[in-house]
Amino acid sequence: MTSAEDAYIFRHALLRDAAYQLQMPCDRGKLHGLAFEIIEQLHGGRAPELPPLDSIDPPRLQPHPTDTVAEELAEHARLALGSEPNTAAASHFVTQARLRLYLHRAAKYAEAQFKDQTACAAWEKLAALLEGAPRGAAMRRMGELYQAIGRPSDAEAALAAALVIAREVGNRHMEARAQGDLADMYRATGRIEQAERNFETALAVVRELGDRRQEGMVLGSLVGVFMATGRVAQAERTLGLALAIHREVGNKRSEGYALVNLSSVYKDTGRMEEGERTAELALEILREIGDWRGEGGALGNLAVIYQETGRIEQAERTFEEALGIQRKIGNRRGEGGVLGNLASVYRETGRLNQAERTHELALAIQRDAGNRRFEGVVLGNLGNLYKESGNLKQAEQVYEQALTIHREINDRPGVGVALGNLASVYQATGRLEQAERAYEQGLAIHREVGNRRFEGKLQCEYASLLAASARPEEARRLWIAGAAILRKLRDMPELKRTSDTMREACAKAGIPPFEEGTAADAASGQSTS
Repeated sequence: MTSAEDAYIFRHALLRDAAYQLQMPCDRGKLHGLAFEIIEQLHGGRAPELPPLDSIDPPRLQPHPTDTVAEELAEHARLALGSEPNTAAASHFVTQARLRLYLHRAAKYAEAQFKDQTACAAWEKLAALLEGAPRGAAMRRMGELYQAIGRPSDAEAALAAALVIAREVGNRHMEARAQGDLADMYRATGRIEQAERNFETALAVVRELGDRRQEGMVLGSLVGVFMATGRVAQAERTLGLALAIHREVGNKRSEGYALVNLSSVYKDTGRMEEGERTAELALEILREIGDWRGEGGALGNLAVIYQETGRIEQAERTFEEALGIQRKIGNRRGEGGVLGNLASVYRETGRLNQAERTHELALAIQRDAGNRRFEGVVLGNLGNLYKESGNLKQAEQVYEQALTIHREINDRPGVGVALGNLASVYQATGRLEQAERAYEQGLAIHREVGNRRFEGKLQCEYASLLAASARPEEARRLWIAGAAILRKLRDMPELKRTSDTMREACAKAGIPPFEEGTAADAASGQSTS
């Protein structure tokens, strides 16, 4: 666009604004009423009413031509009604009911387009015009979207208000949903015990009501608490129950999300092929129903599996695809999660400056969104970058920050990872007793929660310490056991890295390098620490 065109557009906007300001307030209302009437008629006439906001299971939005201009119609209606929306409009065509209708449709349409910011603003305006259960329902949906766009404080306030309203009007279904949404928000911000209490309360209510659809959804969300606290077997059993219910009631969206979570369980417990197949099935379902947010999550899981099984180029392409989706729908928490993983790909492929910038961007997003667990994860990955570049002091500082966060939110797997990271720094700086304690504590946690990949990795790293401490037989048994786990998981990049470290440690200790041995060797290594 040329400077002349810019100047024309600027002058045109000024003239339009000046002409608008010259109108008397009552005439402005009439003009907005006229604009409302013309736009509505040009788009097929008045849109049909939607089901009540506090309906238990409202159907999906049935498209109407006015949906594309619903936000514009709502704004013209608001301005036509002026400062006294309960009186007759300046145009007989505009009413309070029409304002509420188009705000509702604008919110639902924006949600269907994954425009969370727009949808949240529409729900907020609509809630201000409502009372009782409908207001509570609008507040609840607004709270869910605040969480999605990274405003946890606003999310908590809106969801707490929705819960109060639900109890006041005696709407048990809404109460259960508000409890579940609050629990999700507590989990995301690190208040795991509080999240579990809320989920259990919500589960009791929906079971009392016989609401099978919502029971499946609460069970699927409760899995996140079990994973964060290391109860992997319980998480897998609960996912099985949730999946059975989703399939029973035909809830394809929640089935897809449950499969995404199940793929993570399989990955974390070393069943990589099952994890990959499950993530692919989730991706197929979520693409079929057009759920971009779920598609982004499934792609992220697949990318992690590709990375951990040595398909680094495929991992990068898939992370970038997931990142594009998260940015398209404005999911800040999802964007931060993908950026953190993508940064680890850059680190692994030697692009250290790009890795550091991407880690820092991911960290800023997770802090802004109040996502404590993933803040700790990103700090751990950033520490790995510092350690590999030789900045051990800075690595130790961020590892300690990560450990503090994981302990504060009772994230057992995260504590295990942070302890292993710190152990490697202690070892590199000659604090061998401190390193040994951290290795043993980290290994105990990984075995407790069933995190096979980190168990194998840490056993190999611990073995290098034992080799340097003149305990070659212990070191050999431990390394063989750890290497066997990594080979079974097809984590060849990590196996190569730990093999190089082992050979270097053995050379310094003046002992032959270890070789992967028999099953008996591997089994004996399990009880070394």
